[in-house]
Amino acid sequence: MAEKEVLLTPDGLKRLEEELNYLKGVKRKEVADRIKQAIEFGDISENSEYDEAKNEQAFVEGRILVLEKHLRNVRVINTSEGGDGVVSLGSMVMVKDLDTGEEFEYEIVGSVEADPANHRISNESPVGKALLHQKLGAVVDITVPIGILKYQVTGIRLPS
Repeated sequence: MAEKEVLLTPDGLKRLEEELNYLKGVKRKEVADRIKQAIEFGDISENSEYDEAKNEQAFVEGRILVLEKHLRNVRVINTSEGGDGVVSLGSMVMVKDLDTGEEFEYEIVGSVEADPANHRISNESPVGKALLHQKLGAVVDITVPIGILKYQVTGIRLPS
């Protein structure tokens, strides 16, 4: 079965590579040192420091595997293209909620880079999917779990 393509912005690729390098180069050693130190305390059968360090080691190794898989299947989004008034991956999109009058700005990114708290939404999310390929001024009805949002695209730009 083919692995799913991972869409990343150039910044997202850099962040994943940096995280992987940190985990492999720094964090692995720190965790190994914690395990070694915990073993030196003696009986590991009732040693909470050992258990915690082993759990952290499992988490770190799991995260390394996930990052390596993502990086094997990466396709970098060319954020210098687009901007012809059409929302695409990597676009910064300004929208106005036509029901409340609130305005929002989102960057449309691949699912691996999504961070809604920082206004980076996935192209696979209901809002991201609905905004993709829309033109400036378009009014879009977006079905979300709480109902239907009515957004108007008020601006489209490339990230700075």
